[in-house]
Amino acid sequence: MLSQLRDAGPDEAAKIASQIKRSWTRSGSASADLLLKRGRDALRAKKPQTAIEHLTALTDHAPDFAEGWHMRASALYQEELYGPALEDLARVLALNPKHFEAIQGLGAIFEQLGDPTRAYEVYEQVLAIHPHHASVLEAMERLETTVKGPAL
Repeated sequence: MLSQLRDAGPDEAAKIASQIKRSWTRSGSASADLLLKRGRDALRAKKPQTAIEHLTALTDHAPDFAEGWHMRASALYQEELYGPALEDLARVLALNPKHFEAIQGLGAIFEQLGDPTRAYEVYEQVLAIHPHHASVLEAMERLETTVKGPAL
């Protein structure tokens, strides 16, 4: 599906990306799926601390399930715990190097840490996998003048 995503037009890419993200949420374990659901529900309810608790239980229970680490990184990011979030994203990418949402998360953290050049470079890696990723395209447009200077 990743090669289809790279070659798809914008509308088709959105559908393929959704399918890929859905596939990432399948752990193969009912208990892991429940912990992931609880963590996601807590994130949606703006309760990142509760999400961290559920997702830590998930990563303890299923350390090879990349999406558990990704979701915990999201919760840590919401709590502005950027160092631990970076560690979790590194774990995601060790398990799934093409996890474009985790790569995007790295870029967002680099932006928050005031490193627009590094963020831009990371966002370019996302576009190599998912060329029509809307929020990454917006971020790159926002950072372009800072990173490349004004257009002549």
